[in-house]
Amino acid sequence: MSDVNKDAPVLELRGVTKTYSVKQGLFGAPKPLTAVNDVTLTLGRGEVLGLVGESGCGKSTLAKILLGLEAPTQGEVLVDGERIDATDRRRLARRIQPIFQDPYSSLNPRKSIEDIVSLPLLVHNVGDAASRTKAVREILDIVGLPARVMQTYPSQMSGGQRQRVAIARALIMKPEIVICDEPTSALDVSVQSQILNLLGDLRSEFGLTYLFISHDLAVIEHLATRVAVMYLGRIVEEADVAGLFDQSRHPYTQALLKSVLTPDPGMGVPDTELGMEYPNPIAPPPGCHFHPRCPAAMDRCKIIAPLPIPTPDGHVECHLFDGDGPEPVRSIS
Repeated sequence: MSDVNKDAPVLELRGVTKTYSVKQGLFGAPKPLTAVNDVTLTLGRGEVLGLVGESGCGKSTLAKILLGLEAPTQGEVLVDGERIDATDRRRLARRIQPIFQDPYSSLNPRKSIEDIVSLPLLVHNVGDAASRTKAVREILDIVGLPARVMQTYPSQMSGGQRQRVAIARALIMKPEIVICDEPTSALDVSVQSQILNLLGDLRSEFGLTYLFISHDLAVIEHLATRVAVMYLGRIVEEADVAGLFDQSRHPYTQALLKSVLTPDPGMGVPDTELGMEYPNPIAPPPGCHFHPRCPAAMDRCKIIAPLPIPTPDGHVECHLFDGDGPEPVRSIS
């Protein structure tokens, strides 16, 4: 890879689309399923971009594209201004590493913790056996695990300890970007905060850039600096974290915020008023894909897909904002 362009975003997506061909039944003709639909995003160095949305909206597919595990059908992904499809896979892996949702299934149960964490060094032919052991001991200490766990196995560890091992494995190559795909959702609530605080500390210590994927807005508020809200493959709203939580614009974002549980037991379980049915991505609704569930839907929402409308700290895709500014054309009842 050539010299890094310090002026370029560390990660950039330009019009990224991913479409699969899905067969319907034994004799049905294949139909297209667009999991990611014309997504454009940028991440500056040291940022934490929170990507939120319901299950099935395309978040994990986008993560696979960023890791080079899936090729986009259209568009391009750039790291430090260079396309990842023109970059050697091993060199790309040095710069982008994942932390997955389930810390047990993502770790080989037959390998010791030392073998698991040192594997990236072995694959990239970094150092000898002694230096790799030293590097493993150092990174385990950084993530809060004692050296004695090196000869243990994932089944002998708690969920929080296993996730710390996964974080150590991701960071041992000293990447610039970490793709965190629901890294705390499989953990107990008491452990989640510990892992989130650890990720925050590591970001400050190593200057990391995170793409943090989650369906939990409370987690995103704790860690992110900017938020992108995804619905049926589209980024329907993007804003700074303070702006999004204080003054969300898109009706879908507002519904997600309503779904966050509060500590007050008298509040009960929140109702998003969206219903339980998620639209079929093989046959998405015409116009604005959100209109069948939207409390503020208008006639044109059923026919015309909204375009991105710039806001002071990002953009929103909604016909309520088709006027001359970021304020809604009419209020949301």
